[in-house]
Amino acid sequence: MPPSGGDLPLTDARSPWKRQLQAAHLALTFLTTLPLPHVREVREGDFARASAYYPLAGYAVGGLVALLLWLPLPLPDGVRAALALAAWLAVTGMLHFDGLVDSADALLAMKSPAQRLDILRDVHVGAFGLATGVTALLILWSLLAAPIPAYAPLVAAVAGRLWVLLPMNLYPAARQESLGARSREGRWGAALLLALPALLLPGAWLAALAALVGVLLVARFAAGRLGGGLNGDVYGLLVVTAELLALGAYAWGRAGC
Repeated sequence: MPPSGGDLPLTDARSPWKRQLQAAHLALTFLTTLPLPHVREVREGDFARASAYYPLAGYAVGGLVALLLWLPLPLPDGVRAALALAAWLAVTGMLHFDGLVDSADALLAMKSPAQRLDILRDVHVGAFGLATGVTALLILWSLLAAPIPAYAPLVAAVAGRLWVLLPMNLYPAARQESLGARSREGRWGAALLLALPALLLPGAWLAALAALVGVLLVARFAAGRLGGGLNGDVYGLLVVTAELLALGAYAWGRAGC
C-alpha cells in the first residue's frame, strides 16, 4: 500500500521527466495487477499526476481482454466470454468491481448520507451489493459473448478511466484522507490526449458518448446520496458503469438498432 498522507515529503527534487515516468508507473500499479516493480515512495502530488495516465491502465486492461476475443481459440462464444471476463477481473484486481459492490450497498440503502458513508467503510457485502455485482457480471459476460469488435473492450476500458476524471474533479471528496481525494486535480487534458487513439477507433465515439452520459448521471445520483461528495468506491462504480455502457453501445450498433 502507498504510504499515508502524513508520510508524504514536502519537497520533490526529481526531474520533470522522472516525475512523469513514475506517475505512469503509479497509475499502472494502482489500477492493475501487472507484475511491475513496487512503488517505493509516493510523494506530494503523485496521485494527482498519475491520474493523467489512467487511460494507460485502460490500454493494458482492455488490450488483454481484446486479445482474448481476437485470438482464434476453438471455444464456444460463451466460454471465450467467460475467459475474457475472468481476465478483466484479474488484471484489475477487482478494484473497480469492489467499488461497484460497496457503492450499491451504500447508495441504495434507505439511510442518511452520513450512514451511507459508514456503509462504504464496512467490509461486509450486503444484499444490494451482492445483487448488483451478480447482475453486472452477467451483463458483462453477455456483452463479451455478443458479436462486438474485438477492440471494443479496449475502447471501454480506456473510456472508463478517462471519464472518471470528470466527476473526480467536479465533486468534492467525501473523505479528505482517502486515496480518491489525493487523486483529484488530475491532468484531464493529458489524459484525453492519451486516450485519443482508442477514441478514434471505429464506433468509439458512440461508445465513449454512452459512457460519458452514464458516468455523469451516476455521479450526480451518488453525490446526492452521499451529501455532495464522492469517494474511491464510487469512482470504481463509475468506471464499471462506463465500461458496460461502452460495450453496450457496440452491441447495440452490431444488432442494427
